[in-house]
Amino acid sequence: MKVLVIGRGGREHSLVQKFAESPQVAEVYAAPGNAGMEEEAECVPISETSHGELVAFAQESGVDVTFVGPENPLLDGIVDDFKEAGLLVFGPTKEAALLEGSKHYAKQIMKKYSIPTAEYEAFTNAEEAKTYIEKKGAPIVVKADGLAAGKGVVVAETVSQAVEAVDEMLLNRRFGEASKEIVVEEFLEGEEYSLMAFVNGEDVYPMVTARDHKRAYEGDEGPNTGGMGAFAPAQDLPEGEYEFAVESILKQTASAMVQEGRPFTGILYAGLIQTSQGSKVIEFNARFGDPETQVVLPLLENDLLQVILDVLDHKNPELTWKKQSCAGVVVASAGYPGSYQKGVPLPQLDKQPGLFIVHAGTKKVKESYVSDGGRVLLFGKTADSLSAALTEVNEALTVFDRSEDFFYRKDIGQSSIISSNENIE
Repeated sequence: MKVLVIGRGGREHSLVQKFAESPQVAEVYAAPGNAGMEEEAECVPISETSHGELVAFAQESGVDVTFVGPENPLLDGIVDDFKEAGLLVFGPTKEAALLEGSKHYAKQIMKKYSIPTAEYEAFTNAEEAKTYIEKKGAPIVVKADGLAAGKGVVVAETVSQAVEAVDEMLLNRRFGEASKEIVVEEFLEGEEYSLMAFVNGEDVYPMVTARDHKRAYEGDEGPNTGGMGAFAPAQDLPEGEYEFAVESILKQTASAMVQEGRPFTGILYAGLIQTSQGSKVIEFNARFGDPETQVVLPLLENDLLQVILDVLDHKNPELTWKKQSCAGVVVASAGYPGSYQKGVPLPQLDKQPGLFIVHAGTKKVKESYVSDGGRVLLFGKTADSLSAALTEVNEALTVFDRSEDFFYRKDIGQSSIISSNENIE
């Protein structure tokens, strides 16, 4: 079979790698892809936003299944366009993707269907938002309603910080249309984790948990990023919490979307926080998380293509998972998530046994890789323990220590290793 993966980042490279393992797959296409995907896929120079061109390519090339990676084309209705053309595609429709596209909409769904989340109010008027903030006090969280490339969330430690965030979003329209409305919600305390599932209507097949590290610098310092590293599974959940999250959050949300007339098909991602009252939803995404995908998919023993075909056919894919840990650490361009330089040559990337490399922001100049984004690469490893996986990953990453053009966090997963009393190797 022929598979088309739409997207260009680390998440999509991880998907390409997994599809390429399938004995059923004869050809993987990536549109537009990146330089690192060229080993496993044929990269097609069509942008994720060019729906008509992508549909035409899928038809002309005899693509059997299309997988949509990023959120923007989903919210722009690419799945609807593929379906109208009679093509098999895995992802939510434009209406269902609103679960990610509008934080206010997601909050309304959670309130209506008793899905645990933080208390909130939504505002389009800055003065009303400020009055609410002054009444509630800090810490408090201010979010742009729409997509803001992971940067539309301010965790304000003081009332004045929250008021400043309101002005930035509603008055200065820092995120354009995405911040014409904001959601202000209570600050939740606890350990965050991610839980994703393959979904088709009421059918929900959960994956293993993962934990992402959003802050740029070690010790969880610095600005929020798209993710500096991740590991799976998250090892410190109380007994029964996984089952609670699957039943009361993932399945309840899938059922709610059916009842709302917006049935969800694709990857449902719940960003969760383990509070003293149990798991609560921080956010929903309508697609695989990045970099969680890079550490969850290597633990999946099933053929990914067969999983998707089964889910689309309302069959139980009987997911099985390796009884191991997987860790991934991101190499980023100096300056990220602020301004950074592109076109910087990467050191020689020697393949090491058992270690995998996922390309996020790279391109090829002659025969060498250069940087082409903020998050450049992810180095990953699956092992019997999280500490063993991280030891090998961090050893491989020392090739970047001599360069001022790149940085990575050396403490990914360390707090989890310590809290689980696992020996750090």
